Amino acid sequence: MKSIYAFEDANSKNRMLLGGKGAGLSEMTRLKLPVSSGFTITTEVCNNYYKNKKRLPKNLMVEVSKNISKIEKKTGKKWNSSVNPLLVSVRSGAAISMPGMMDTILNLGLNDQTVLGLAKKTNNPRFAWDSYRRFIQLFGKVVFGVKDEKFDDVLDAAKKKQRAKDDSELDVNSLKRIVTEYKKICEKHTKRKFPTSPNEQLQLAIEAVFKSWMGERAIVYREKNKISKDIANGTAVNVQTMVFGNMGNDSATGVVFTRNETDGTNELSGEYLINAQGEDVVAGIRTGKAILKLRNEMPKLYNELDKACKKLETHFREVQDIEFTIEQGKFYLLQTRAAKMTAFAWCKTSVDFVKEKFISKNKALTRIPAEQLEELLHPIIDKKEVKKFVKLAKGINAAPGAANGIAVFDVRRAIDMCAANPKLKIILVRKVTKPEDVPAFFPSRGILTSEGGKSSHAALVARSMGKPCVVGCGKLKVDYERKKCMADGITIREGDPITIDGSSGNVFVGEVPTIKPKIPMEWPILLSWAQKTKRLGVRANADTPDDAKRARKYGAEGIGLCRTERMFNAADRQGIFVDMIMARDVNQRKEVLKKLLPLLKDDFVQILKAMEGYKVTIRLFDPPLHEFLPSSKNKKVLARAKELEEVNPMMGHRGVRLGITYPEIYEMQIRAVFEATAKLVKKKIDAKPQIMIPQVGSIEELNHIKSIYDNVKSDIEKKYRTKFKINFGTMLEVVRACLTSDELAKTAEFFSFGTNDLTQAVFSFSREDAESKFLEEYKKKEILEISPFQSIDENGVGNLMNIAVSRGRKIKSDLEIGICGEHGGDPDSIRFCHSADISYVSASPFRIPVAIVAAAQAAINKK
Repeated sequence: MKSIYAFEDANSKNRMLLGGKGAGLSEMTRLKLPVSSGFTITTEVCNNYYKNKKRLPKNLMVEVSKNISKIEKKTGKKWNSSVNPLLVSVRSGAAISMPGMMDTILNLGLNDQTVLGLAKKTNNPRFAWDSYRRFIQLFGKVVFGVKDEKFDDVLDAAKKKQRAKDDSELDVNSLKRIVTEYKKICEKHTKRKFPTSPNEQLQLAIEAVFKSWMGERAIVYREKNKISKDIANGTAVNVQTMVFGNMGNDSATGVVFTRNETDGTNELSGEYLINAQGEDVVAGIRTGKAILKLRNEMPKLYNELDKACKKLETHFREVQDIEFTIEQGKFYLLQTRAAKMTAFAWCKTSVDFVKEKFISKNKALTRIPAEQLEELLHPIIDKKEVKKFVKLAKGINAAPGAANGIAVFDVRRAIDMCAANPKLKIILVRKVTKPEDVPAFFPSRGILTSEGGKSSHAALVARSMGKPCVVGCGKLKVDYERKKCMADGITIREGDPITIDGSSGNVFVGEVPTIKPKIPMEWPILLSWAQKTKRLGVRANADTPDDAKRARKYGAEGIGLCRTERMFNAADRQGIFVDMIMARDVNQRKEVLKKLLPLLKDDFVQILKAMEGYKVTIRLFDPPLHEFLPSSKNKKVLARAKELEEVNPMMGHRGVRLGITYPEIYEMQIRAVFEATAKLVKKKIDAKPQIMIPQVGSIEELNHIKSIYDNVKSDIEKKYRTKFKINFGTMLEVVRACLTSDELAKTAEFFSFGTNDLTQAVFSFSREDAESKFLEEYKKKEILEISPFQSIDENGVGNLMNIAVSRGRKIKSDLEIGICGEHGGDPDSIRFCHSADISYVSASPFRIPVAIVAAAQAAINKK
């Protein structure tokens, strides 16, 4: 396999080797579209560069020189010539598009001699020196790490001196002075002369592009978008003959989408600039004109662009994002790639493509990034307004949507302030959150924490409630005592307005306007296609009647997890739940349980009614007791809390262990389920509850609770003179339960994997500690590619699940087996569940549409 391929010689289907940009350039060349000459250095060379301790392979620059010679022959231009100089761009390109995440250098090959040759050849000294100053700035930034601000200060001073509004108005003398100043900036930074040899410039640029693959922004982007090595491994480098959009008013540069990337309308969308280079458009240095205006300014070239767009969209059968340049009236294509669009545009274009007989329904479903569909259910940042606001910090995008309001740091104050003024908009700001903080989640517009990850308490609860949430905002220092937080020298005090964007993880100072996304008319069409295509059932994690109604509205086919302890998160209920935990004896506890039973029964009635005809899996209490212990200065309360304190509470007195030591608690819950069912059966409502026992590790534990279940069942059937069919099952979240699933299946009528706890057990990771303390380091050092709490770890947790499925179904071939951890809404985990023959996945209500489409994609791709 070669290290370098000319565009015309490469196999454009090999994206892993050529990267997306190289593959696109190769394919456009094959289609005989106007592409300037060039070559691609493969991703394999990038991987060798890292294996070789960041050194280029020995013969690479010899091969590069040979390919530069080939370009010289094709173009008639000469490398390092003071007569007709050849200049090139050096650009990155991974197998998957990562816009703006890696580095690009333009106008490479310029020095004090070649700039004079370029000026003479083009008869345009202003253009030549403009290109030179651009080259030095990009090269200085990318190769030497000089901050843009240093160059910008020089440019601004020159514009001020010449009284020029725009850099395109600067004259030759100003540009020459800028070049001199730019070189001084680089030389001061590096303590060496600015490189004048084009060969040295090219070698340094190639190395810089390879280095950018492991730059912070590229690493973060891959992590956020779950781009693993099997999807994109290393970046290619594309060396291409420069074409110039900054040669005067008959030249331009732009970016165009073959359909509107925001609303999917079938018309060209994008921006262009007259007398500019591509970086000006992409970086937003100058405000671009709407692409449709090119039709009036340059009608002939607009027609060429329009034809190229139609040809590329038809060829790739996908909306294309295209970069182009017009050099003195001649049209060139620089790049084409599949466009990144809004969820609205994905829906519209998918259905439109099918109507236009462009693609099949299956292709329409598989082309959509399923996870992005959640956008449609939450308010989003108004992109037109956000540029006016200062960014405070960036954290982990834990729950999508945007929210603004005043910062409040105390849970009690948040509740009281909103009770006094229900219209008040607040953002709850905490270091971390605990269950006792949840009452403040209800009135809050959004939640922001300085610690924690995507599976932290704040993230999980916020997602289930549909509240925007940003977590793990490391730069944010929260000071509860002084009621303030700080980041990057900015202080936010209680009452100051902030905005959080749970889709990007950004936090802004002030109230950034948000907009409610429109639901496209194509949305129900797509979901109906997905429902018919998928094999996996899709149920909801829903703990309240409102959650159940919302989940059904979004397409849930039942509830896979109703967490009964979550029913007591509301402020008016939490005290009763704490009283139950703090009770010192059976009689005291039974008194509290009498208050809890009618509350549970009423909730079960409403939830089962909302899900009429569908199964509702009710998990009995599983509270890690430490999370619910009250904070109090009362000595008796403190003494009791001390008694209940545990060394390792996540593996402590919870779940089935609670039901065995305090059987009256589980007896009350089982009775509440049967009573609620009896009430609905009387009204001829088709209620289908299932009772699920958490944290089971042995058949003896399960049978012990089954005897309580049997006694209650017998009692209720006698009372109502009716037979009830309420399935009894267990969660598989303890390793031993997975390994002994054949024993458990003799009693259990269904299983459901609790993959959050199972992942903690398999890795011996505490989820919160791992995400806040060392998981990022694991990713940087490539010990883990993706957090196992985000996507199922197929080799470890996945293998254990396969064992459990196989052994359980040997006992009962039709055993229903679901998954109800947060993984149930993750497309990669859903794909695994499909292949593992799981019966259904369960996700938070706002992720139901994501899960439906991801389940359909899994079924199509498996075929």
